[in-house]
Amino acid sequence: QVQLVESGGGLAQPGGSLRLTCSDSRSILPLSDTAWYRQAPGKERELVARITLNGDIDYVESVKGRFTISRDYSKKTVDLQMNSLKSEDTGVYYCHAGVRASPSVFYGQDYWGKGTLVTVSS
Repeated sequence: QVQLVESGGGLAQPGGSLRLTCSDSRSILPLSDTAWYRQAPGKERELVARITLNGDIDYVESVKGRFTISRDYSKKTVDLQMNSLKSEDTGVYYCHAGVRASPSVFYGQDYWGKGTLVTVSS
C-alpha cells in the first residue's frame, strides 16, 4: 500500500513563504508524474503545479512566478516552494502521484495524500 504524506502547511502572513513537501511510503515519487492541488473553502479542487518524469512543469496562472515545484532526488520527495503568499492561496493542499515508470508493482496507479492546510492571513 502506498501512502502519500504532505507536510509543511501552516499559517503564513500575506507576502510570506511556506514550503510543502510530499513524501511517500514506497519510494514511488521518483517514478511518478506528481502534482500539487489545492481546495479552498467552498471551491473545487484545482491543479496548482505539476512536474512530470521528463521534468516538464506546469503552473496554474495565479501562482506563476510565486510558486516553484521541484524534486529532491536524494530525499525522494516533491516540494512546493510558495513565496509571496496571498490570502487566496488559503486552502488544503494535496499531493497527487501517478506512477508512470516501470518496472514498478505500482505502475499505472494513482495516489492522493490526505492534504495539509495552508492559511494565509494577517
